[in-house]
Amino acid sequence: MQFVRYTVAGTGPEWGVRADERVYSLADWPGSDPTLADIGSAGYRRRVREALETGSLTAVDGDVSLLAPVEAPGKIVCAGLNYRDHAEEQDEEIPEKPLLFSKAATSVTNPGDPIVHPADLDDVDYEVELGVVIGQTASSLDPDEVRDHVAGYTVINDVSGRDAQFDDGQFFRGKSYDTFSPMGPTLVAGDGFDPNGVDVACRLNGETKQSSNTEQFIFDVDELVAYISDAMTLRPGDVISTGTPGGVGIFRDPPELMEPGDTVEVEIEGIGVLENPVVGE
Repeated sequence: MQFVRYTVAGTGPEWGVRADERVYSLADWPGSDPTLADIGSAGYRRRVREALETGSLTAVDGDVSLLAPVEAPGKIVCAGLNYRDHAEEQDEEIPEKPLLFSKAATSVTNPGDPIVHPADLDDVDYEVELGVVIGQTASSLDPDEVRDHVAGYTVINDVSGRDAQFDDGQFFRGKSYDTFSPMGPTLVAGDGFDPNGVDVACRLNGETKQSSNTEQFIFDVDELVAYISDAMTLRPGDVISTGTPGGVGIFRDPPELMEPGDTVEVEIEGIGVLENPVVGE
């Protein structure tokens, strides 16, 4: 089931559900302001599904603008080198444990909003990633407990300022510029979505640059989230970005990076296409 945060005609934001290419409002329905824990609950989703089937939800009219499903994550925890093909393109050994770094929560931006190419950076790269949104507080989980604590899954473009990243010798600044974490367009919840077996792709100006499947994960969603929860408490609204496949711009010969005027699309099967223009600062 695809949940969305949206505005329409300058009102909102509100939660809705997308079905048959239309958005249906949850605002005038009991439980109209769901929490992430609600969205992660099979019982809540069953009630929403029944409301859709009986016509109890109102279709939204007007120009709907989709928002990032999590406006201000408590933290964004990212996994590096978590696809076999991405490790291979860098000639890196397969890591024995997840390689973690973070991005600033202020880097989040909405579907359709511009990615701002900073004037002080030359090498701004794209990275399609599956995002895991936490719905319930979690600590020291076993892998088989992870799904009970997940609200749902979304698409993240882990935009990366490579020159800042390489100059600093670590990731935080280069990953954390404002607008460097586009997120959306939906938050998918429910057992019908297998996060460890979906196609992922990135297109720059319509040309496919990344194409893979999360079967390429070195550490799957359950292993990764459990590992992170051993080190830190995860809270509702925290986001785990699970790594990117091969094909990033910096490792192409010659490099193919984002420039003002470009349009970048990142897509994950079952979640949708997250599209953003790139603009100069």
